[in-house]
Amino acid sequence: MQMVRLPLFQRKPYLPPDSKFRVTKKAEQEMSTSKPPHTALQSAAEEKLPKGVMASLALSMLLPSLGTSIANVALPTFAEAFSASFQQVQWVVLAYLLATTTLIVGVGRLGDLFGRRQLFMFGVVIFTAASFFASLCSRLDLLIAARALQGTGAAILMALPMAFVGAVVPKSRTGGAMGMLGTMSAVGTALGPSLGGLLIAKLGWQSIFLVNVPLGVLALVLARRYLPAEQTVPNPAKTGFDKWGMLLLALTLATYSLAMTMGRGNFGQLNILLLLAAGMGLGMFIWAERNTASPLIRLSMFRDPVLSASLLMSALVSTVMMATLIVGPFYLGLSLQLNTGIVGAVMSTGPIAAALTGVPAGRIVDRFGAQRATTVGLFGMFVGCFALSMLPQSWGVAGYVIPIVVITSSYALFQSANNTAVMVDAQPETRGLTSGMLNLSRNLGLITGASVMGAVFAMASGTVNFGNADTAVIASGMRTTFTVATVLVLGALVAAAVSRALARSGRRTCF
Repeated sequence: MQMVRLPLFQRKPYLPPDSKFRVTKKAEQEMSTSKPPHTALQSAAEEKLPKGVMASLALSMLLPSLGTSIANVALPTFAEAFSASFQQVQWVVLAYLLATTTLIVGVGRLGDLFGRRQLFMFGVVIFTAASFFASLCSRLDLLIAARALQGTGAAILMALPMAFVGAVVPKSRTGGAMGMLGTMSAVGTALGPSLGGLLIAKLGWQSIFLVNVPLGVLALVLARRYLPAEQTVPNPAKTGFDKWGMLLLALTLATYSLAMTMGRGNFGQLNILLLLAAGMGLGMFIWAERNTASPLIRLSMFRDPVLSASLLMSALVSTVMMATLIVGPFYLGLSLQLNTGIVGAVMSTGPIAAALTGVPAGRIVDRFGAQRATTVGLFGMFVGCFALSMLPQSWGVAGYVIPIVVITSSYALFQSANNTAVMVDAQPETRGLTSGMLNLSRNLGLITGASVMGAVFAMASGTVNFGNADTAVIASGMRTTFTVATVLVLGALVAAAVSRALARSGRRTCF
């Protein structure tokens, strides 16, 4: 019979039978259930959310969202300053979007292999330096190049924060941390248009880029002080980085993004050719990943029903969220005939609601679980979209704002729950990659929504010249667009139910 030696902290002291010292039942129970010193210290540490780490990551989520929304409001100013057409100045936005979308998965994988802390600080430096250079540009082509470089830094800042949360935040507090990140992203989106308009009016268009510089410096200081150095994959030289896979994926994503954004939703021959090229690129990428020893993305990851469903749901609901940004200004301005200032104020209610809901949503996820919170969030979005699909024009601004608040608040809950469900069980060596894939699915949903939902609205309204359209026609187009959005959210609910059933049965699938 083999003897098992217990650790010292679990052994009971030996007392001779005639000893006057006796171990009480309570003391014996405490000794049998006590934890080793290092476990006790670890449990105490897990009770505290790392505030310095969260401050650094929260600021890093603010920067890229602010960089996106603050530039959109400046497009007319750029057209005047550089004597350029709208098709030319829109590349100030597209260059940023393309760089972020094409690189976000690759930089996430690089963080897994070679260390996330150093790459994160490198991303902050790139974003801050590019923002400063953008403010100095006197030519449009140089500004576009600076924005592409800024988008490269933004890809790093978007890909890595969720990976850090999975590594340093206790599982019991992951939902709250994800809610905080979502809140800061929503704050950046909501703050961008108003802050950008104010800065341009007072200080000129250069100030919308210079405002990122002190924020970037602060983010770098916080990251250097608080972010921990994580353990990377052993011997990354042997593990390797799939350079060809990243190149193929980047070209595929860039081609798809261009197909969805060029022509402002009017599909022509060029858009179709770009979509065909994207399809061919995707096929080549899948073939390359199956035939390389160190793939960028292991295709077997998609057999996990939770991950596959989460990516699909993220893309679907992001498509729906883009519909609120596209249709809203037309419905409010043309159908309800509100002036521009009031339209901007009404449009800001959605991001504000998401920002206020983010942290409470994270706490709900921690308390009731990610699966339940995901379902509740999707159901709330379904209710809001269905309400807009049936909205009478006579209900006015209140009839539009209330469902929008329901949609955006539910979206904040969904995002916290969905990200938590994926990241809480992500393997340490793939956290950056998984985080990058989640952000990629969101970006692809936004890009697709900008084109597809815009096209649905135009077809449902029966016109491309909205300036002369009847108010009732605009209202009908809005209702049709949100009917499609309701179907998309219903699809996300079905995906959630299927993934939950497959996860319970232990089966693996690929959506």
